[in-house]
Amino acid sequence: MNSIENIELFPIVDEDGNTIGTAPRHICHDGKSFLLHPVVHLHVFNTRGELYLQKRSANKDIQPGKWDTSVGGHISPGEHPLDAVKREAIEELGLKDIIPVFRKRYIWKSSRERELVHSYTVITDLLPAINKDEIDEGRYWRLEEISANIGKGIFTPNFEHEFMIFGWFKN
Repeated sequence: MNSIENIELFPIVDEDGNTIGTAPRHICHDGKSFLLHPVVHLHVFNTRGELYLQKRSANKDIQPGKWDTSVGGHISPGEHPLDAVKREAIEELGLKDIIPVFRKRYIWKSSRERELVHSYTVITDLLPAINKDEIDEGRYWRLEEISANIGKGIFTPNFEHEFMIFGWFKN
């Protein structure tokens, strides 16, 4: 966390990902400013093709208690997205020495914020060790199991969007 007097700062970017400033987390998430800030997502697959999902902590300010991307987090000012996704993988799941593959960059807007999402995937059979400060639980899901639960309110809307745009949905 980059902070000045314990205020977490996010880089503010244009739609191409160029940094144009910084702003405090609470401003970026206030539902009014919609300042575009960069985040990373990592989808962790095992060799059986199952996707690891995390259940967001009930203490999170956005989408508490919902199942979400394997790893997700904000990029710090001056940090490269690949470095951020590796840092977040260690912080949230204890996954070291992985080689994430970049898949897509897109803008996600919710009622609270606007993010420039840098999405990655990785295939590993390393067993995640969840950070209980960030995540309530985690487990591998079959893609068919996720597909059967899309639209039922158990996943974050952003995860459901990403699941669909990557073509992982199974009928």
